[in-house]
Amino acid sequence: MSTEQSNNLAASRRRFVKQSTWLAGGILAAPFITKANYFSGADDTIKVALIGCGGRGTGAALQALLSKQNVKLVAMADAFRDNLDRSYKRLTSPETAKNNPGINLTERIDVPEERKFTGFDAYQKAIPLADVVILATPPGFRPIHFEEAIKQNKHVFMEKPVATDPAGVKKVLDAAETAKQKKLNVVVGLQRHYQNSYRELFKRKKLIGDITSAQAWWNNDGVWVRKRQYAQTEMEYQMRNWYYFVWLCGDHICEQHIHNIDVVNWFKEGYPVKAQGMGGRQVRKGKDHGEIFDHHYVEFTYADGSVLNSQCRHIPGTMSKVDELLIGTKGKIQCGEGSITDYKGKVLFQFDKQSENNPYQTEHDELFAAIAKGEFKFADAEMGAKSTMTSILGRMATYTGQVVEWDKALNSGLDLQPKAYDFNAMPPVLPNDEGYYPVPIPGVTKYGF
Repeated sequence: MSTEQSNNLAASRRRFVKQSTWLAGGILAAPFITKANYFSGADDTIKVALIGCGGRGTGAALQALLSKQNVKLVAMADAFRDNLDRSYKRLTSPETAKNNPGINLTERIDVPEERKFTGFDAYQKAIPLADVVILATPPGFRPIHFEEAIKQNKHVFMEKPVATDPAGVKKVLDAAETAKQKKLNVVVGLQRHYQNSYRELFKRKKLIGDITSAQAWWNNDGVWVRKRQYAQTEMEYQMRNWYYFVWLCGDHICEQHIHNIDVVNWFKEGYPVKAQGMGGRQVRKGKDHGEIFDHHYVEFTYADGSVLNSQCRHIPGTMSKVDELLIGTKGKIQCGEGSITDYKGKVLFQFDKQSENNPYQTEHDELFAAIAKGEFKFADAEMGAKSTMTSILGRMATYTGQVVEWDKALNSGLDLQPKAYDFNAMPPVLPNDEGYYPVPIPGVTKYGF
C-alpha cells in the first residue's frame, strides 16, 4: 500500500469515527465530544475498552488486538479486581506474546492504573474512553451495557446471549435500532455466522429445498462450579458463581445452546412463533448449582409449520454432541460435517475442512476492518436479540410445562434483574434456610400469562 493510500485510509477512518458521534436518528447533530476523541496521539488508532474481564472477555480482547488494524486496548472494567488483574496479566504475559509473534502486543496494550475500573458502575467509566467496546460480562448485564455503549456512540462487539429475560431483549432491540440509525457497527459473538463452513452451507441451502424440520444439540458434561467463600455477600456469591442463576446466565439453554438454535433461525431466515418442551435437574442438584436445569428438550414451531427439535444437556458420562441438522424437501444439511446430501445419499456439496477458519478471530478481523475503512457493515444486535429470545422462549416452555407463544413471551414484561446493583443488595433469588435455591417446577411455575 502506498503512503498516499495509507493516508487516505486513515483519513477515511477518522471521518467515520467522527461522523458516528454526530448521527442520531438520521439527523446530524452537534458533535458529541468526549475525552476519547482526544485520547490517542495517533489519529488512526482504534481505541478499545474491555467490559468483563473473565476468560471470554480476555479472549475477545486478544482477538481484537490480533486484528490487522491499528487497535489499542485503553481501558478495562470488571465487577471484581482479581478478574481484571488476571486478565491484564494474561494479555501482557511473555507467553501470550510468544504465542502470537506476528503482533507487538506490548505496543497495543495501554491500560495504566487510572484506566482500570471495578464495581457495578465500572462500565460507565471505561466506555467513554474508547471507539469500540467489548461487552463480555455475565449476560444479565448485557442490555444496560449495550444501551450505554450505543448512547455514547460506540461500535460494539458483544458476547451472546445478549439478555436473560424478555425485558432485556426488548431493551437490546431498542438500542439495536438506534445503533443502525447512528451507523454504529455491532457484532455479536454467534461466531458460526463468521465461520467459513457455515457460510458456504448457507449459500447452498436451496439445494435441500424448503426446510421442513431441524434438530440441534448441545449435550456435554457441563461447566465449572465456584463454591461459596467465607464472608461473601449473597450478591457476590451469585456474581462469582453466575452460571447457575437465571438472572445472570439465562440457564445453559441460553448461554450455550443459543449457538445451535441461532443456526437454525439463520438458515430458516425467521424465528419460532411458539415452543413447548420439558426439562429438569437430574444430577446437578447441589447448593452450588443454583436454580438452573441440567437438561432441556424443546419443540420450536415456526410460522410455516416447520419444527426444530432442540436438546441440551449438562450431565457427565452421557453422549456429547454439539451440532445442527436441517431437513428439507430435497435433502439435508449436516452442519458439523459441512455436507449437503440428497435422500439417495448423493453428496451435493462437501466443505473442505482444510479451508476452515477460526471464526472467533474472523469476527474481530471483519469488524475492525470495517471500522478502519469507514464502513457501516455489521448490525448483528437484532439477530442476536431474537436468537436470545428464542432460547428464553425455550426456557420458559421447559420451566412452565406450557405452550409459550413468542409474542406473549416477548411482551410479558418479565424482568429478572435485581432492584439495585450493589454487593450488599439482595439478588432476585435467595436460598432457603438449608442453602438451596427454589427451582422451577413444570405445571406450577408461571410467568403471569
